[in-house]
Amino acid sequence: MQSFVRYLNRSCLGVTFCLALLWGSAACAQEFTAKTLVDRAQIQDLITRYYYNFGKENAQSFPDFYADDAELILGDAHFKGKDGIAKAYSRSGGESPMSKAYSFNVTISNPLIVVHGDTASSQLTFTEYLIDKQGEEYSTFVKVNGKWRYKTRQIKGGTEAPAGWKE
Repeated sequence: MQSFVRYLNRSCLGVTFCLALLWGSAACAQEFTAKTLVDRAQIQDLITRYYYNFGKENAQSFPDFYADDAELILGDAHFKGKDGIAKAYSRSGGESPMSKAYSFNVTISNPLIVVHGDTASSQLTFTEYLIDKQGEEYSTFVKVNGKWRYKTRQIKGGTEAPAGWKE
């Protein structure tokens, strides 16, 4: 009987510890409101579009992703303002591996985005891929009975969007 009581005490202690960890984690998490969820989604969309822009033949201007007084820090180099950031993206100094690749893609993962009113911070992991061969998927979706479903799905080679493609 004593061993059962010790087992029960240890089990209760373990459950209490796990609950404390959960409560502690929740206490550090940002409170979710409709506004913070929308802000976080918009920031994640900005980040996704920024990284999707790399290696594209007709890429959007990278300085357009930045505020007028922004700063880009690459190691020890600092580039200030949109003009400085434009210089950071134009300095290639010779042929890069990207110019020989069929495609250059960057994926992002583990985005931690915290909104503080009209400012926010993020931390994420990015991975770069130089690809000799790849295909692209272009899809449209429709909601059917409250669930998203494919409407059209086009698979093709190359990096150019199909004629008439609209986001």
